[in-house]
Amino acid sequence: MAAEVIPAKIRVASRRRRIFLENFEAYLFLAPALILIGLFQVVPGIAAFVMSLTRWGVIYERWAWFENYAAILDPSGARFGEFVNALGVTVWYVLLTVPIEMAIALIVAFVLYQGTRGRGAYRVVYFMPYITSVVAAATIFEWMFDANFGFLNYVIGLVGVGSQAWLREPRGIFQMIGSAFGAGLPDSFAGPSLSLVAVSIFTIWHFIGFQTVIFLAGLTNISRELYEAARIDGARERQILRRITLPLLSPTLFFVGIIATVGAMRSFSQIYVLTNGGPLDTTRTVPLLIFHTFFERTAVNGIGLGAAMSFIFVLIIIAITLFQFRVLGRRVFYD
Repeated sequence: MAAEVIPAKIRVASRRRRIFLENFEAYLFLAPALILIGLFQVVPGIAAFVMSLTRWGVIYERWAWFENYAAILDPSGARFGEFVNALGVTVWYVLLTVPIEMAIALIVAFVLYQGTRGRGAYRVVYFMPYITSVVAAATIFEWMFDANFGFLNYVIGLVGVGSQAWLREPRGIFQMIGSAFGAGLPDSFAGPSLSLVAVSIFTIWHFIGFQTVIFLAGLTNISRELYEAARIDGARERQILRRITLPLLSPTLFFVGIIATVGAMRSFSQIYVLTNGGPLDTTRTVPLLIFHTFFERTAVNGIGLGAAMSFIFVLIIIAITLFQFRVLGRRVFYD
């Protein structure tokens, strides 16, 4: 009996040793990525949270606990008004970009999926904006939106529309449309500024290529046998789209919607280059407000307030993402 127990113990020990070595090898492969994430994301995140609990201007002043958060969330304070205004601009920016990006990218993906001639060349064309430097492309668009010499004003001038200030126009588009027809609208119904619409046009142009690639991958995963069977049964193309394509593409739509929303809320570079938050703060999103607070108000606790704003904004993004998972996740068809 003892002779049988000893080999069993040896086998268990050998198995544990083998599992340990396999796990050790796996962690060795993961180590470079884990180190980079730790050094450039986890550690800075912890440091930023510590800063948000301090009063920190040009130099560290004192430990403040949650005073910065209270100052930002106090409805009677100036910081609260700034943050709410920036959050409203961010929401408009998301609404202007994400649905249009997804719609255009989905249409382009459908066209290319049908086997269009020269599909390879089209793929290069629509993906080129995404791999182009945001700063370089935004600089070109800044010239296109120029009020005096811009290409867009030249184009709309050909159809009899007057020149627009574009990136320098603080008025809301609904207000501008209403005034064009002789109807005045109050500021509460003015809508997003024309400058924010111009920035959104650039964002849509820049990110369509990435989303198109994702949608193409999702369409490719749908079995063509389903389409053939549906057509044999007499289904029309519209019915195939509603009953087969969109349900089976729903996981891809859900994924793109999540990452596009988070990406739009975190957008910074294109807004900074094109408008730097102006005119009259009508394009100052929350990331831009955090940047200005952190770096341009260092003499008045800017670092502490900026860090606190960033963590409040992170919580808002998490809440919106969880809401999307709870509401839209139920409509996703995974089978």
